[in-house]
Order: sequence, then C-alpha cells, then structure tokens
Amino acid sequence: MIPMANEEEEFLVFIKSIVFVIDELHPGKVYFIVDNASKDRTLALCEEISAADNRFVTVWSPENKNVVDAYVKGLRVAYESGHDIIIEMDAGLSHDPRAIPMFLRVLNEGNDCAFGSRFINGGSMRDSPIIRLLLSKTGTWLARLLLGAKLTDMTSGYQGFHRDIVALILKYKFRSIGHFYQTELRYLLRKKRIFEIPIHYQAPSPRVNPKSVLNSIDTLWYLFTRRLMGRAESL
Repeated sequence: MIPMANEEEEFLVFIKSIVFVIDELHPGKVYFIVDNASKDRTLALCEEISAADNRFVTVWSPENKNVVDAYVKGLRVAYESGHDIIIEMDAGLSHDPRAIPMFLRVLNEGNDCAFGSRFINGGSMRDSPIIRLLLSKTGTWLARLLLGAKLTDMTSGYQGFHRDIVALILKYKFRSIGHFYQTELRYLLRKKRIFEIPIHYQAPSPRVNPKSVLNSIDTLWYLFTRRLMGRAESL
C-alpha cells in the first residue's frame, strides 16, 4: 500500500523496482492511494500501469484531508480486499522495495508487526537534508524519553502488519494529521510482537510543514500525559 503524490519524476524508476521484486513473490496486489495533494500526472500514470498490469490497483481518494487519511485509506482498501499481510511504504524511492521480502519473512515467522529502522545495524539514511535527520532522530529520542518507547526508529513509514493488527488500526481515531502518525502508531502497538528491519532511506526534500510539527508536539504531549496518569493507550 503506497500513498502517491507528485511522483511523476521518479515514477518509472520506482515502478521498475517494484515490479522487479513482486515478480519473485507469490501473487499479491500493489495499491496506489492518490488524492488532491498530487498536482502533477501521478494519477494518470498510476491508472496507466493499473490498466496494463492487474497487480496494480489505483485508488482515487479525493476525500483525504491529510497524509494520515491516505495511509488509513490504503490500509482499509487492502484489508477489505482480504489480504493477510499488508505492507505500507512511501513512494519516490524513499523506501527500497527490495526490503519487501524481508518484511514478509519476519511477519511469516510469527511477528505481529514489522517496522523498518534506519538506525539499527544495516540501516541507513542517505541523501537527506540535515533537518530531516535531526527531526527523525529527535522524534525517536523524545518518544523513548517521554513514552518509554523501545524501538530504535519511531518515525519511519516502512512497516508491515498482519490482518488482525490492521483491523485494530482501522478502529482507532488518530490524533496525528502528519507524519507523527508513524510514531503514534508504533507507540500504540508497543505490546504486540514486533521486529525491526534495517532499511535504507533517502528523502531529498527538506520541506517541513509547520502545522504538522505543531500537531506532532500536541500529540506527543497528549500521549505523555495519558501515560503519566496511568491511562496509556494501546491497540
């Protein structure tokens, strides 16, 4: 499941890398979630590949208000399509599709969730502006300090779940409206059987949405105060 927005420039390279991997796997589907955040030809390109290869499904979701809506929409579509394992990743070559088999192996070995980590042995974060690295490191440090998180990477968006875990996710109303969703989700799933997978990540864009940063602080404070009161939330 892949939210897609303004991916025209990297689209063909990304599709080739995805096809290279899924050609070696058992039958499955790739769901593209596209909404009004995309201003270029991404939707048309997604529809073209979906028409040519039935392993790809384009989901037009104009009702999405933010990136979290896109993630949840993708999870819902994949869940309602009956899949037993659902992997969520970013497009634009931020996440390497060659890690998909490792996610499948970990989930088939009895783990409930598989989370990508850039900060364990074998992982990396390259070609990324320093502000991206600082935000990722700081977000993980704060989650470990304030929420008691144990994972080495609390802000990565490369992750996989069993169907029953996705059912729990779909019932929860997230406070996050931006990429802090990844931290909120990892925290909520802390009691499940979790395995971290080393991933290679690259994010050339230095853009940071101030509204998303403020929402991240608000959500982190909410989760922290709930924990202090002995009312920590979990899925």
